[in-house]
Amino acid sequence: MLGARILVLDDNSITRDVIKRNLAKHGYQLYTANNFDLAKEIMKEIKPDLVITDMKMPDINGIEVIKHVTESFKDTEIIVITGYPTITSAVDAVKLGADDYLTKPFTDIELLTAVKKALDKLRAKRSFSKEISDGFGEKYGIIGDSSVMIEVFKTIKKASQIKSTVLITGESGTGKELVARAIHYAGYRGAEPFVPINCGAIPESLLESELFGYIKGAFTGAHNTREGFFQSANKGTIFLDEISETSPMMQIKLLRVIQEKEVYMVGSNHAQKVDIRILVASNKDLYELMKLNKFREDLFYRINVLTIDIPPLRNRGNDIYKLANFFANKYAEEFDKTVPVFSDEVLEIFGKYNWQGNARELENLVHRLIILNDDCKIEKIDLPDYMKSRISSTSDIKRSLKEVEFEHIKNVLEYTGNNKSKAAEILKIDRKTLNNKLN
Repeated sequence: MLGARILVLDDNSITRDVIKRNLAKHGYQLYTANNFDLAKEIMKEIKPDLVITDMKMPDINGIEVIKHVTESFKDTEIIVITGYPTITSAVDAVKLGADDYLTKPFTDIELLTAVKKALDKLRAKRSFSKEISDGFGEKYGIIGDSSVMIEVFKTIKKASQIKSTVLITGESGTGKELVARAIHYAGYRGAEPFVPINCGAIPESLLESELFGYIKGAFTGAHNTREGFFQSANKGTIFLDEISETSPMMQIKLLRVIQEKEVYMVGSNHAQKVDIRILVASNKDLYELMKLNKFREDLFYRINVLTIDIPPLRNRGNDIYKLANFFANKYAEEFDKTVPVFSDEVLEIFGKYNWQGNARELENLVHRLIILNDDCKIEKIDLPDYMKSRISSTSDIKRSLKEVEFEHIKNVLEYTGNNKSKAAEILKIDRKTLNNKLN
């Protein structure tokens, strides 16, 4: 990185001058400071690419400098230099964010090598961030550019480059399969099969034969040998959605597949090797299930190598509006209609609504609105009553507690389709109490 801005913080003038002279001749821009206050002013003005700091100075410890840099500047690398080296100080420096640790006296070559290494790392980080901000998610059908989704995209990118099992968590409707597909297609197996399986949608009695296949005569009706999903996904990726719905016996079998990368077809004693990437997902807290002995501990730790937690729609800020417009364009094209505009009132309701069904709920709503609406604008009156009443209930701050309670009960009943048992469960009261409140 020719022209990189480098700040040298050291109370020793000779050290500062030597570093400045040696690095300046390689095309870097050098700035120096003999105390932390001056260094902070320079950092604030130039936003350095690299800070080289002494570990021990009269006014401050190098550890405090590292903390300040990492907390204040996202794109700044750090090299620590010291004349009093200890293993503890080196470990602490690296843990807090330092990229390298040089012991005085160091040679010109050692200094230049450390600087180049740190700046190469910075260049790679910036290149990666640019790729993420340039529509990485949309390339794989994931709409959004909120800060929480940018972090998800970064983790997807990293996950796509490794072979380890990935656990994808998040509420129903957040897009766990989309994330799994992005991991697959962004990685080196992208040209190979991607096989998604909803473990909760296949009856337990059929799940083993569907996953691993069976040989002729293995059971009544097995007239031919048939491969399972694991064999179909060979060389590619298999995505096991809702893995929490599998039985303890099936969890044992899945553990073996993940560990050994081999499967046994039903009715066979011969193991088949499979070259496969395994991604799993759950909308339930597997850790809590494990503590309740409802999910095997060994399988949990085997699949929990890398976790991607997808945030709920209500925590994604302006992504709600981007998704609404995306779905509006999608279904307007499907039904050969003009793409409608959402009124300001509708957008306000979208922003305040809880979206318990997340992006799937929003998509279904927009789908329905496009079908039913023949105008070029979607107004508040077009929305379902439960959305309008739930939002308007927050508008009057002068209402009594009794009124607020009644409004909330009414909204919950509307949400559950007037199912009192479900409403009582959501309200965390028994049905008799609910009836008393209604009376």
